[in-house]
Amino acid sequence: MEEINWADFEKVELRAGTILEVFDFPEARKPAYKLKVDFGELGIKMSSAQITSHYTKEELVGQQIIGVVNFPKKQIGKFMSEFLVTGFADENGHIVLCTLKGKVPNGSKMI
Repeated sequence: MEEINWADFEKVELRAGTILEVFDFPEARKPAYKLKVDFGELGIKMSSAQITSHYTKEELVGQQIIGVVNFPKKQIGKFMSEFLVTGFADENGHIVLCTLKGKVPNGSKMI
C-alpha cells in the first residue's frame, strides 16, 4: 500500500449529502441506481451506484451518504456522473454504502 501525506488527503473532498431521488438505471452494465443528492452549498449532484443488492429505491431517499465531489465528471453511457458514491464490498462483492450515523449539514466536509 502506498502511503500518502496529510496534504494529499486534504485534497480529497469527502462531503455529506442527502439522497433526494433514486432512479432505475437499466442502461448500466451491472445493476445500478441513479442518485440525485443534495450537497448543500455545493448544489445538487447526480451519480450512479451499484447498490441494488442491499437497498431499495424507497429506503435510500432521505439517507445521508458520503461522496467524493472533486473528481472530474465521468460519462457512464448516456449518463454523466458528477461525484463518487463511497462504499465497501461485502463478502459477495455487493456494495454497502458509507453512511452517517447522525445528521450533519449537507455539504459538510469530512475532517
